[in-house]
Amino acid sequence: MLSALRLLAAPLAAWLILNDHDTAALVVFAFAGASDGLDGYVARRWGFTSRFGAWLDPVADKLLMLFCLTALYGVGATPVWLLALVVARDAAIATGWLLINYLSLPQRSEPLLIGKISTVVQVLYILSMLLLLALDIEAPGLAGAAAWITGLVTVMSGAAYAGGFLRGALMQKNPVQKPPAEKNPP
Repeated sequence: MLSALRLLAAPLAAWLILNDHDTAALVVFAFAGASDGLDGYVARRWGFTSRFGAWLDPVADKLLMLFCLTALYGVGATPVWLLALVVARDAAIATGWLLINYLSLPQRSEPLLIGKISTVVQVLYILSMLLLLALDIEAPGLAGAAAWITGLVTVMSGAAYAGGFLRGALMQKNPVQKPPAEKNPP
């Protein structure tokens, strides 16, 4: 249920950003982030998990971030190159995941640490931009530095996932084989 609320928060937050309701957008984004933490706590603490919830949770998170980044670009608060990097990384990961399942490649199913770090950095970036907008503060140096750091971590995360995909694909193509057993041992 909390994931579904985050899913609904994505277009609402974007609409608020695009319509100059920056404080409300900040509150909606912060609420969505808090609900993500609460969702994870409830799932771990009481074991309330489902396959649908496990699928919906990351989708809701990604849509919230992509909607907000797109809206921040729309109001001139985020550079197009950062939006393109985040979209390209997420599209590549989704495509890789589909290929892994289609080709039955051996892969880890849990997210990489750098992927989690990238998500946290992206969330902090969005919060920072929303805070600057809500407080009517122009800080181009801070905004630029935050964009570059977010972009760098996003690229590092994408490279790590691409490397994992390539390792899995190569292991599938060249499986380690045992030497044939001797027919007549000495």
